[in-house]
Amino acid sequence: MTARRREENLQDTPVSISAFSEESLERQQIEGTEDLDMITPNLQFTSYGPLTGNNSAAQVFIRGIGQTDATSAVDPGVGIYMDDVYLGRAVGGAMEFRDIANVQVLRGPQGTLFGRNTIGGAVLLTTKDPGDEFGGELKARTGTDDLIQVFGGLDLPLSDTLAARVSGGLKKRDGYVTRVFDGLDLGDDNTYNLNAKVRWEPTDAFSFVLKADYAHEDENGSPFVFTDINEAQVFPIAVSVGAGCPGAVFPPPLPVPNIDDPRCANDFYNLGEFTNGGNAPVTSTLESWGVSGNATWEVSDILTLKSISSYRRLEWKGLRDADNTPFNILTTNLESESKQFSQEVQALVDLDAVSGVIGGYYFDENTDDFTRVLFSPPAPPILAGAPGLLDVQLVDLGTKSFAFFTEWNWDITERLGVSGGIRYTDEEKSMQATIYNAGIEPIDFMPTTLPTTVTMNGGSLFIFPDEYTEDFSSVIGSASLQYRWNDNFLTYFSWSQGFKSGGFNERYNAATVDLSTGIVNNQPISFDEETANTYEIGFKSDFGGVFRLNASGFRTKYDDIQLIYRLGIVPLLFNAGTATISGFEAEFTYAPNRDFIVDGSVGHLRDEFKDIIAVPLTTATVGPDNSLPFTPSWSGHIGAAYTLRPMDGIELTPRVNLAITTSQFFDAANTVEVAQNDTVTVLNTSVKLAAPEQGWALTVGLQNATDELYPVAGNASLSTSTGYAENIYARPRNWFVELSYDF
Repeated sequence: MTARRREENLQDTPVSISAFSEESLERQQIEGTEDLDMITPNLQFTSYGPLTGNNSAAQVFIRGIGQTDATSAVDPGVGIYMDDVYLGRAVGGAMEFRDIANVQVLRGPQGTLFGRNTIGGAVLLTTKDPGDEFGGELKARTGTDDLIQVFGGLDLPLSDTLAARVSGGLKKRDGYVTRVFDGLDLGDDNTYNLNAKVRWEPTDAFSFVLKADYAHEDENGSPFVFTDINEAQVFPIAVSVGAGCPGAVFPPPLPVPNIDDPRCANDFYNLGEFTNGGNAPVTSTLESWGVSGNATWEVSDILTLKSISSYRRLEWKGLRDADNTPFNILTTNLESESKQFSQEVQALVDLDAVSGVIGGYYFDENTDDFTRVLFSPPAPPILAGAPGLLDVQLVDLGTKSFAFFTEWNWDITERLGVSGGIRYTDEEKSMQATIYNAGIEPIDFMPTTLPTTVTMNGGSLFIFPDEYTEDFSSVIGSASLQYRWNDNFLTYFSWSQGFKSGGFNERYNAATVDLSTGIVNNQPISFDEETANTYEIGFKSDFGGVFRLNASGFRTKYDDIQLIYRLGIVPLLFNAGTATISGFEAEFTYAPNRDFIVDGSVGHLRDEFKDIIAVPLTTATVGPDNSLPFTPSWSGHIGAAYTLRPMDGIELTPRVNLAITTSQFFDAANTVEVAQNDTVTVLNTSVKLAAPEQGWALTVGLQNATDELYPVAGNASLSTSTGYAENIYARPRNWFVELSYDF
C-alpha cells in the first residue's frame, strides 16, 4: 500500500486503513465506489445526492464526518483521489471499478501527506499500469433489468522503455422505479468510459506516466419516490385549492383533507418504494475527462523527487421533481461546469532510520453553476391552477489553494518508531452571482437578458452581483508512536488534525437578510471552516500466517460542523456547533490454505453534540439529542469463499458476503420520515467457474439475495412551506452472469 507516499506493508503502517486488491474487490462483488461500505467498517458511501438530482453525486462519510451537500459550493468531507489526483467535486465521485488495480480507504483526518486537506479521510483509487508483455482482458455481463455490461483492457509494450494500456467499458441497465405519468424508468444505467496510460522509463532512475480518462453518462433521472407531505404547509394547501381539492381552504392553518382525490396534495401520492407519481422533466447526465502526468526521479539512494500534474473538466446536470407529485410544488434543474488544475511536488528522503516527505500543493478550480427552481408560491394566479414561478441562479465559484506539508518517520530502534508532520494551507474562495425570480417561466427557461439591480435599489436581484471572497488558512499537525512487539504484532498511538475551509452559499429564493437583525442586506450568506482533532490507538497482528486481525479505537472532537439547515424553503450550509465522535473498527482475514478464505469487519460509532450554534430564522436544525448524518452505531460484514477443484485445471468457487448496518439518519434534523430506521442486512452470493491456465472464467451472482428493502438516501423539507419528503431505495434482488477472458 502507498497511503504514506511510499510502498510498504499494510501491517507496518500506524494508521487505520482498509486496502483491497483487484482480486479482493472482484471476489466480494464490489463493483464501484458506492459498494465499498459493504466491506469497510465505519464508511458510508452512497450516490444519488438528493440536492443535485444526479446519479453520480457521492455522499461519503468516514467515522461520521462527510458532507450531504454534493453541490459545488461546498467541498467534500472525504477526499477521493484517482491515481494521486484529488477530485474536487462530489459529483462524479460515485463510479464503477472498470480498470482498478487497488483501493485504499484511510480513516481519520489526512493532510500532512496529501495534496488537499481531507478532514474525514480519503479514498485512494489506483488504476492498472501498463504491463511489460502484450496481453489484456475482456468481460461481458448480463442480468436483471436487461443489464448489458462490457469491459476490455489491453497492454501494449511499445519498446524497451515505453509501454501503454488502453481500456474501456459500458453499462446499460433499465431503471427500477417506474413513473406512472409516462412510464419512464428511473435509476437506470447508461454509461461508458475510456482510459489510457503510457509509461516511459528511459532509465532505471526516471519514470513518467501520462494518463487520460473520459466518462459519459446519460440517464433518465434519480430513482426518487414520494415519502411524505406536510398537508398543513402553505404550498400543498395552495396547489390543492388551485386544483379544486374538496375541502381544501387557503390560507392555512387547516390542512389538506387526507382523501383519495388526485386534486389533493396529500399522502395518497405515496405509491410505494418503486413507483413515482411526478410529472416534471427529469434527467441525470455527466461528462468528465482529465489528463495527468506523474514523474518520478530517483536522484540517489537518499532522495527521490516526484511531480503530479493534472487538469480535469466536469460537466453535469440533475433535473428532479422534488415533491414527486403532479403538482408544481418544487422542481430543480441544476447544471454545472467545473475546471480544475492541480500541481503537487514531493521530495522523498530516505536516511535509513529517518525518512520523510516534503511537499507543496497548488489547486485552482472554477465552477459555473446554472440553477433553475420552479415552485408554486401561495399567490394568484397559482390558486387558479396556473404554472409556478421560476428562480434563476447563475453562479461563478472559485477556489485557489496553496499548501506546504511535511511528515517524518524515525525508527528509534528496530521496534520503536515515531512520526510527526505539519501542514500549512491557505485557501481563497470566491463567488459572483446573478440570482433573481424570472416570473412564470418553464423549468428549461434560458434567460436572454439579466437584471443588474438588487431589491433594495428597486431591482429584482436577491444579492449584489459583486465578486465576494473569503480567505481561510490553517496549520495542522499529526504525530504517532508505534512499537513492534515482534514480527507479527504492532501497536500504535496517533494524533491528527483536519481542516476544511468554508465558503459561500449559492442558493437563494429571496433577498438575503442579516440573520442577527432580520434586515435585508442583499449579501451572500457565508459559512466558516470546520476542524477535527482525532486521537487513535490501534494494533495490527498476524497469527501463523493464516489469521490477520487489525483494530483501532478513536475519539474525535469535531468543531464548527458544516450542516444543511433550511432558511425559508432553501437548503443552506451553516456551522452547527461541536460534537464528539468515538468508536472503533476491526478487520480480520482467515486463510488457512489457498482454497479457503473468510474475511470480516465491524465498526462502531457513538456521536454526541456538545455545543450547538443557534442560527436565527432557520428550520430543520440540530438539537442536543440529534445524531450526525450517516453515522450508524454499528456496521460490519462477513464473507467466505471456498475453491473446489473438480478436475485438473478447473476451479469452482462459491462465495457469500453478508453486510449489516444499523439505523442511521440522512440529514442534520434527523427526519425520521426519510431515515433508515431499521437495521439493514444485505446478502450477496456468487459462484465462479474458472480455468486459470486457459484464462477464462464464468461467474453467476445474486445481489441483495434476500430482497432487502431499505433507503440509501433521503431529503426532507417538511418544516418549510414546500412540505415535501423524498427517498431513494436500493435496487431489489438482481442476478447477473459474467464471462471473462484474460490473455
